Amino acid sequence: METRQTPAWGEGALLGLTGLFLCLLLGLFLRDRAALEAPASVETARTVPVEEVRPDPSPVNLNAAGTEALAALPGIGEELARRIVEYREEHGPFAAVEDLTNVSGIGQGKLAALEGLVTVEDTE
Repeated sequence: METRQTPAWGEGALLGLTGLFLCLLLGLFLRDRAALEAPASVETARTVPVEEVRPDPSPVNLNAAGTEALAALPGIGEELARRIVEYREEHGPFAAVEDLTNVSGIGQGKLAALEGLVTVEDTE
């Protein structure tokens, strides 16, 4: 009887490499599966109370407010607040909130953004 050692050794080596490859694939599969099952760390949005954003929820009186109070309104800033005060000093008190559009730099968009945040009251 004749023995063949060369094909047996080659077959064993191939079988060993196949087993090693399958173990590697199994390890990768288990690692990915564990990563999917692990709870994802999701940062929840922090809610800020309205009082921290705008401490005084009452509307700003356009006829009595100074530049500092007007500049705190969204979209106004110091320059536009100064123009509002100058317009009020030149033309007298505002009769309606809509009169703000007469001030240079305030259009319908800014007026809509200020809705509910400003009011017109007599200062007398």
